[in-house]
Amino acid sequence: MNIKKLLFLFVAVSVVSTSCTDQDDNLFSVDSSLEVQDFVWKGLNLWYFWQGEVTDLADSKLDDSAGYVSFLQGFPNPANLFNHLLHPDDRFSVIVENYDDLQNSQQGTSATNGVDIRYIFLNSGSSEVIGYVRYIIPGSDADGKDIRRGDIVYAVDGQSLFYNSETDNNLNLLNPTSYTFNLADLSVTGGVRSITPNGRNIDLTKTNITENPILIASTIDVGSKKVGYIMYNQFISNFDTQLNGAFGDFQAQGVTDLVLDFRYNPGGFVSSAIRIGSMVTGQFEGQLFTKFRYNDKIQPLLTDEQENRYFTNTLSTGAAINSLGLSKVYVITTGSTASASELVINSLEPYIDVVQVGTTTTGKNEASVSLYDSPSWTFGDSQLNPNHKWAMQPLISRLENSAGFSNYTDGLNPDIEIAEDLTNLGVLGDETEPLLAAALANIAAAGRPALQDPTKIIPIEGVTETKLRRITGNRMYIDLRVGDNDDALQNHKLIINE
Repeated sequence: MNIKKLLFLFVAVSVVSTSCTDQDDNLFSVDSSLEVQDFVWKGLNLWYFWQGEVTDLADSKLDDSAGYVSFLQGFPNPANLFNHLLHPDDRFSVIVENYDDLQNSQQGTSATNGVDIRYIFLNSGSSEVIGYVRYIIPGSDADGKDIRRGDIVYAVDGQSLFYNSETDNNLNLLNPTSYTFNLADLSVTGGVRSITPNGRNIDLTKTNITENPILIASTIDVGSKKVGYIMYNQFISNFDTQLNGAFGDFQAQGVTDLVLDFRYNPGGFVSSAIRIGSMVTGQFEGQLFTKFRYNDKIQPLLTDEQENRYFTNTLSTGAAINSLGLSKVYVITTGSTASASELVINSLEPYIDVVQVGTTTTGKNEASVSLYDSPSWTFGDSQLNPNHKWAMQPLISRLENSAGFSNYTDGLNPDIEIAEDLTNLGVLGDETEPLLAAALANIAAAGRPALQDPTKIIPIEGVTETKLRRITGNRMYIDLRVGDNDDALQNHKLIINE
């Protein structure tokens, strides 16, 4: 297998140039009926992080053209082929039949009624499911209706929710554009949870909304200290300018301490993670933020400079980043904190004191990329296949910090452990909200927060949640770009029989 072509991989605003493989000696045509399957296999064969560990992704697959075609024919549904090729350790790669939905989700746009909700088992060992409202998206259909943080949903359109397995549940009740949430009151007796319908029924309709990931940005006075608080719910590059503006306000107000609330943040663009890390600090511009590790095909081709991503002092627009120059930051986390959120924590750890408040994070230390059926694998390619809209978001790299640490697949553990209590969720951004209060207490040097009443804490055994039902879910993604004059992977791609 010869290394001939030059590919440019952009992560944030930095350029990675790397040679790529093509199968010169194994080039052959496949029938157009298999064009999607061919795209899936060849994309994963080149980019997938675990390519070398998946038998059916071996390069030798192309040595036998008839056998390769027969293999693809065994998967009439491209999604089944994609899932067949995934490594057992892969929890996050995804394929979509319509790349418009993927792109919208990455930019924070989705069909939503505006209720961000997490669905959990009512009690351990039970199949009965309830949902608790975490927040309402401003400007959504739910905004202004009689539903708010802490409300309990026990049924949809009068049908109680249950979950026995991925194939035996009725969460498809959440799929229609319109439905009614049936609400209940929650009580806890001796650690056993129970619900009582309260007669509140909320009619909701989904519309396409681009959610601003900055839900709250405010300051709180704690003695002589000025604490900046920002609740940031997804790493969306389109909102980097607004994020920078919030940090500019913190600068202007003389913020001395900062609380980043990532409790419901499932991740997003690596570039935005680097920028928010640079906004928190500022004194490490040009130093290593994170290092990418790829599969054995790509990794040996990279120089040190190409592997590394650095703290920066500018946005992609060229605007200067508003940095606070802090040596300590507080980060609120839960089991819903994932991907780029964890990257920020892990990447800042070698440089400043990161105090994690809440519960253990998801544990996602891999990044993915959007692959499209074009010679350059990108959407903007003039030769993007017009015959279908399939696209993939496979995991292609693992990220480690400047100390070489990346082993947090079980999650990052808090320094101050405090769980959200469904009987006392509090108001987000209010200094009495339990998790924020714990951070503020530590900032005030008043010691750790008082122990919670164990009879009130609801162990949250999650089933799913609003953001996880989106295509991008808890994923961390990087951008792929190809130079204008680069024919990159032409010979690695499908030749369609007319």
